[in-house]
Amino acid sequence: MPPSYSTDIVIFGGGVAGLWLLNRLTAEGYQAILLERDRLGGGQSINSQGIIHGGLKFALHGVLGGASRATADMPRRWRDCIKGHGEIDLSACRVLSPHFLLWSGAGLGAGMKAFLGSKAIAGKTEPAAPDEIPEILRGRGAVYRLPDFVLDSSSLIEALSAPQRKQIQRVDPDSSQFIHFGDKRNLRVRIDEEPVEIQARRYVFCAGEGNEQLIEQAGLTRPPGCQLRPLKMVSVSGSMLPPLFTHVLGEGFAANPALTVTSHRNAEDEPVWYLGGELAEAGAARSEEEQEEAAKGLLRKLFPNLEIDDMHWRCFDINRAEPASARGRRPDNAAIASEDDIIVAWPTKLTLAPALADIVLQHLRDEGITPEQHPDSLPDGPSPPHGRPFWS
Repeated sequence: MPPSYSTDIVIFGGGVAGLWLLNRLTAEGYQAILLERDRLGGGQSINSQGIIHGGLKFALHGVLGGASRATADMPRRWRDCIKGHGEIDLSACRVLSPHFLLWSGAGLGAGMKAFLGSKAIAGKTEPAAPDEIPEILRGRGAVYRLPDFVLDSSSLIEALSAPQRKQIQRVDPDSSQFIHFGDKRNLRVRIDEEPVEIQARRYVFCAGEGNEQLIEQAGLTRPPGCQLRPLKMVSVSGSMLPPLFTHVLGEGFAANPALTVTSHRNAEDEPVWYLGGELAEAGAARSEEEQEEAAKGLLRKLFPNLEIDDMHWRCFDINRAEPASARGRRPDNAAIASEDDIIVAWPTKLTLAPALADIVLQHLRDEGITPEQHPDSLPDGPSPPHGRPFWS
């Protein structure tokens, strides 16, 4: 028989959501471990644009909907953490831009959307000051300053994982096996090629699109539905690219920005624009060549003076994992589903990682799962390496 250990909580998945939850649980006195089969942040987290949303992106029709309300307080909570006095100490995390811009463009429809969106969360957004507007946008439509800001994803993963090194284990891929004892389960995995059995009071699946495989392995009788929202992100690198952090609104009245741009540096310390928004959502149905051409066409239209022909272009496919909803509608908030000792968790957006931890902690309290002492801890195993952004 393999050696056996017990703990309060086992978390599957070392992205931002899983790491945030691990920090919150240990701060509340729970004994918890996180299992990662590949790289910390190696999927969607490390390849996110790092934007901490404050709600206006989801209020472009002038209506403060569910997503806007869910995200409204997130920038404040994250900023408190960055300052070192929030629920988690993220003072070591690097801020790429202290604010985010909304550029209306020159079209009447885009300008109206920006106006309506700003009224929907009045007092939280205002016209950008002249020194806040990048030269590439000056004199070309309205520019608003949002309460959003942008983090460096790599430093965020490091800041979340560093205090929890002993609670994070790399497991052999596809080694998870649940042993059922009525409505309880033990978990068998291989750590450093050695089999280990873990008895936890709750198992939290926080592995993004990997949740579907975990649900199957756990043999849930009422499996929650999952949906994937595919994106085809684009990066373009070139020495002449200026720093830019903005949503760009289109001419019509679509709910999403036509383009979202964040700026980064690649392994050669060369400027990189990372392109999301409607470009990435519509691009999921395109080939890489078609998406690259679509991105080039959009940048030529938006920034006609920018020389882009000699720049380096890459595409990257991301699947955002979410709880299933009617007609595939995007969920407004983080969500969980539970069965017996399993909790399936979806943050839905990077910015909602604190909200997901709130929901899980409240669920544990409602279930009467309070911290307990467990005499043995897992032996030190290999720490999972950190993921790297695909543009690096």
